[in-house]
Amino acid sequence: MQDRGWGPRLLFLALLLLIQHSTPGAALKWLTLDGKEPLMIAKGGHSGLYPDSSGEGYGTAKDYSLPNASLWCDVRLTKDGFGICLPELTMDNCTDISNWYPNGAKNYTVNGVPQRGWFPVDYSLDDLYSVTLNRSILSRSDKFDGFYQILTVDDLQQLKKLRLWLNIQHDKFYTDHKLNMTSYLLNITRTFAVGYVSSPELSFLRRVAPRLKGSNTKAIFRFLELGELEPSTRLTYGSLLNNLTFISTFASGIMVPKNYIWPVNKDLKLASASTSVAQDARKAGLKVFAAGFANDFDFAYDYSFDPLKEYLNFVDNGNFSVDGVLTDSPLTASAAIGCLSHINSSAPSSGKPVVISYGGAGGMFPSCTDLAYKLAVEDGADYIDCPVQVTEDGVLVCLPDIDLFSGTTISNSSFRTRISTIPGIKSTPGAYTFNFTWEEIQKNLKPEISTPYLKEYGLLRNPSKRNAGAFLNLTEFLALAKENPPRSGVLISIEHAPFLLENLGFGVTDEVLKALNASDLKQEVIIQSTNSSVLKKVQQLNSSYKLMYKIEELILDVDASAVKDIAGFASFVAVSKTSIYPDNIKFLLNKTRVVEKFKAEKLPVFAYLFQNEFVSVSWDVYNDPIADINLFIKGAGVEGLITEFPATAEAFRRSPCSGGNSTPPYWTPVTPGELVNLSTLPALPPSPPPLADSDVVEPPLPSALE
Repeated sequence: MQDRGWGPRLLFLALLLLIQHSTPGAALKWLTLDGKEPLMIAKGGHSGLYPDSSGEGYGTAKDYSLPNASLWCDVRLTKDGFGICLPELTMDNCTDISNWYPNGAKNYTVNGVPQRGWFPVDYSLDDLYSVTLNRSILSRSDKFDGFYQILTVDDLQQLKKLRLWLNIQHDKFYTDHKLNMTSYLLNITRTFAVGYVSSPELSFLRRVAPRLKGSNTKAIFRFLELGELEPSTRLTYGSLLNNLTFISTFASGIMVPKNYIWPVNKDLKLASASTSVAQDARKAGLKVFAAGFANDFDFAYDYSFDPLKEYLNFVDNGNFSVDGVLTDSPLTASAAIGCLSHINSSAPSSGKPVVISYGGAGGMFPSCTDLAYKLAVEDGADYIDCPVQVTEDGVLVCLPDIDLFSGTTISNSSFRTRISTIPGIKSTPGAYTFNFTWEEIQKNLKPEISTPYLKEYGLLRNPSKRNAGAFLNLTEFLALAKENPPRSGVLISIEHAPFLLENLGFGVTDEVLKALNASDLKQEVIIQSTNSSVLKKVQQLNSSYKLMYKIEELILDVDASAVKDIAGFASFVAVSKTSIYPDNIKFLLNKTRVVEKFKAEKLPVFAYLFQNEFVSVSWDVYNDPIADINLFIKGAGVEGLITEFPATAEAFRRSPCSGGNSTPPYWTPVTPGELVNLSTLPALPPSPPPLADSDVVEPPLPSALE
């Protein structure tokens, strides 16, 4: 048989990353059965990014996770008795076998259920040499499909100091094909160390468990969904929960789907309390492992799309900790256990990076409502923001957009017909705030939570908060900031000032300054605008305010002269995330010099917009919102960030891993371009020209017309 080979990066990683990193919380007492740190179990390696059970996935999971990480292999047997790692019993969904054996599909009965597909039992290991792995979950990137070979359990020995977890299923199916899974497993455990063996088949585990004791291999009974039948007893797994004392006679632990412990209802709302499963397992002397974690699955809305928050509810909730988690996203699980657990919530935040809200906590409540602002303050935002819009009767209001179709229920109201097209604002029709009185807006419209990823990805933000909260005018916003003070101050965003002055005779900049003076706000004020003329006017009228120049365009470079111009009137500059790390269909390409050039002129850079939804971040940060923050703070050196989820940024700031010189591998910023080299991507359009003087300089903004 030919040499099996590995992914192009795995052997390099094995040589490069020889230094073991300590876990920040390792010395702390955990509420696990043995008081030790929970085990992070990487399902098929780093399968949230690479194809499940690929060499690249296993290598990345081992080298970048907690030191005690265990690598999970779903063992399947080939016709000649080799154990291979594949996430499914059939190969058609997780490999390209149909390309090599187009007529190879067979019909078999598995545990009484007919199945059709390409089964490993019909092929020798040599037959599978050219077959490569594909993603088995179609919402994940296909750019690594066809790169990696099927691995045997023996192949995994190339990963030194391996902690292996073998999952065994369908014992009778293999027996029917004259293959002996028991003999295979016992031979493997004699060959090299296997930490854990799990199975959802009670008779199989009872048979092999006594014979594993001399090998220090722990037997774990795996529960499937509550209503499924265990094949040897024909009892539901839910009913077997009542027999944990019996299970403890042959197993040292149980593995359960995570909803056994924290149920989630059909509306994706988390139960108010956990079940007693973890406590019941403890009474029986069993460890309890939770399964089903990934960064790109549906979350209970209680977790605000933050996978780390979900892990913490299982490992650091103050009442119990599971003994381990089975996850497709091992680096995120490692960060939750190693960097975010046991943090004193009353301890002061590091304050770095600076956190500015976007519509308040606009990912949790409708943007720019009283509830969104209060939550942003509670969650630790340094500045809460008001995007100022103007009504027909001259009231300054906080609304996410000048077009009421964004952030309000106007599309379901009788006002939806009051639309117009104004090329000076945008090319498509809109219902503009200056065509409605403040009373009309308050009495006839409600706030509406934003759903930026609904159309393309079907992701909703919490429907129970869809229309929660109340609109605020600028005076009310400033009063709220005084009553619920954020740490540093407020940010007032002024847009469309030239248009409003020229077409309506309304000097929005002057009126904002009047409102600020009248409020007697003691906290710091930042005025933000995409118009240099607005900031220059504020600079002339009130030099005590900080000024932030927001660049809406994608810029991959900036002329030195443009930087100097901006430095002459701005205190900070806000640029889009893609201007710092451009990407190609969510794969990072490189880091631009934009931040470096602004900071050379002593202009701190704020990046926007940070969100928690996994589709909002790059593949390089493995769909993890905190890893995304880490990339921009530690990797790019930005001073602050603008976010719809201030709580996530605050969690980053409170982590001991965010400061100091010792950074564990799962908290180390990724290297842009690394994944691009391992995948095939479409060509990009030509890069935009650098930001120049002509893009920044504007005519002065005159005083409001009398």
